[in-house]
Amino acid sequence: MSDDQIWTVGRLLTWTADFLRGKGADSPRLDAEVLLAHARGCQRIELYTAFEEEPTETVRTAFRELVGRRAKGTPVAYLVGRREFFSLMFEVTPDVLIPRPETESLVVRAIDLAKSLQTESLQIADVGTGSGIIAITVAKHVKHCHVTAIDISPVVLEVAKRNAAKHGVAERIDFVKSDLFAALPSEVKFDLVLSNPPYVATSELAGLALDVRDHEPHLALDGGKSGIEVIERLIPQAVERLNAGGWLLMEVGAENAERVEQLVKGNPAFELAETIKDIANLPRVVQAKRR
Repeated sequence: MSDDQIWTVGRLLTWTADFLRGKGADSPRLDAEVLLAHARGCQRIELYTAFEEEPTETVRTAFRELVGRRAKGTPVAYLVGRREFFSLMFEVTPDVLIPRPETESLVVRAIDLAKSLQTESLQIADVGTGSGIIAITVAKHVKHCHVTAIDISPVVLEVAKRNAAKHGVAERIDFVKSDLFAALPSEVKFDLVLSNPPYVATSELAGLALDVRDHEPHLALDGGKSGIEVIERLIPQAVERLNAGGWLLMEVGAENAERVEQLVKGNPAFELAETIKDIANLPRVVQAKRR
């Protein structure tokens, strides 16, 4: 950016989108808009009525620093500290996985099931809650439920707690530090068990997109040598924790969906239901009903 031109909002966005495109960004224009709105302290939509305005030097300096970090691979969500999911805004930090639209398939199904189950006080577990998007979104849409949000990382649970407080559902969510269900008393049972567990094989981590591989937490990605080691442990534990007629919903990768289905079929306590496909028509949510 040379200083002999007037750098209006419109010009900054055009230049930055071209710059980020050259760095391999998947959505360079959107990235530029989100980062400039963050630097200006405004909503992204407000940029469209400010194209001819010239940002202050303070804003330009902050924007330049954000763009530089984005060009080196840092995800936009971590740069601005938030990401939208299911029309709700969530705080995200480098300790948590960035919410993805694919997970909405699981949430939609969970909400539908929750509303169909005939119980006054629905008990739901979100295993591996991360930033809390599943637990919080379901709690927002199902007023008669109580959610137990479980994660092995105490740092991650603090992020989820802040998100729950922000969205007004903290009083209906218990946050528990645990490796799957290990820390919960054996008598605690659920009507729904939801999980977006790690499902990338360790050997495949190196092949992930650079912004994912180098910046998102491997604890939330690495599913072990097979890619489904956590799921292999979760399924039998869910059997012990689900009430009769309850459901287990698990987000999976397209490459391991069939193997997860076979695991469910191999457990006589579960009845395998049809796997739900995501917006890209890929198998995404494996469903199991407790007999």
